[in-house]
Amino acid sequence: MVMDKTGTLTEGKPSVVESVWDPTILTEDDPNELNLRDVLYALEHRSEHPLALAVCESLRGCEDLPVEDFQAILGKGIAGTVHGTRYYVGNMDLLHDIVGDIPEATNPMVGDSIGPWMDAGYTVTLLFDKVKVYAVLALADELKDTSVQAVKVLQAQGIEIHMLTGDNEVAARHIAEETGIAHVKAHVLPQDKAEYVKRLQASGKRVAMVGDGINDSAALAQADLGIAMGQGSDIAIDTAQVTIVSSDLSKLSDLVRLSKRTVTIIRENLFWAFFYNLLAVPLAAGILYPVNGFLLNPMVAAACMALSSVCVVTNSLRLRK
Repeated sequence: MVMDKTGTLTEGKPSVVESVWDPTILTEDDPNELNLRDVLYALEHRSEHPLALAVCESLRGCEDLPVEDFQAILGKGIAGTVHGTRYYVGNMDLLHDIVGDIPEATNPMVGDSIGPWMDAGYTVTLLFDKVKVYAVLALADELKDTSVQAVKVLQAQGIEIHMLTGDNEVAARHIAEETGIAHVKAHVLPQDKAEYVKRLQASGKRVAMVGDGINDSAALAQADLGIAMGQGSDIAIDTAQVTIVSSDLSKLSDLVRLSKRTVTIIRENLFWAFFYNLLAVPLAAGILYPVNGFLLNPMVAAACMALSSVCVVTNSLRLRK
């Protein structure tokens, strides 16, 4: 069973727990102070990612500036032009792609915050242009109350659990250690999730994928069984074969138990239906007539046929328990 992290194992409602802004832009007589907070708000306001929503919540009251050439950079962040300057908001991978290392003009207070926050398992988001990193924000997304126990129960049922996330390696390991998941892959782009499922299938495994977001839909479609969280995106729910309406991970073990029980009931019903017909059809056809003249009354035959259906339905109703 392959699980997405955000919104599946975690609440999917991250919040900004700490932030550091370059102090050189925070002086009272510097008009950039307001502008850069507004810039961050304006960019994040145009993104539908849960992290962007959390950043906007922390910047409530800022001005929504006009943004030109807005761009969502898959799995890394966003970009847009505000007042003639191209700004970027995203993770360290985006910083490396655009600038390389942290620009020398960046104040040490900003750069020095990144390492400790990543070590603490936070998700780090940066606001920068090609000259300087202006702000670093640490975001945390709490585990669902049921996640740890749900993973333990699934593992006890003999299911191997894998976790995929677009987050950084340290944050991914932090969640994995809390939940007891041994197989973890970080920095995963949406298309990589489907490829990961394919590789597991190629190794001979039957794979269930559990996710909630648009970026999980390809993996949900690729898996032998797609399971969507009820609070997730409509695309994920439409793609998956099963939806956990409450988004409670403990329901996954119930799903497994119910599925196994259902297959057992189906096999029992098939056995009794075939066994019954194997005996009753020749009898109704008069197989005993040449021997002792016995013929089955049609009304009795009809009653027996109805009784067989009652037995199958009654056996199936045991699933209600």
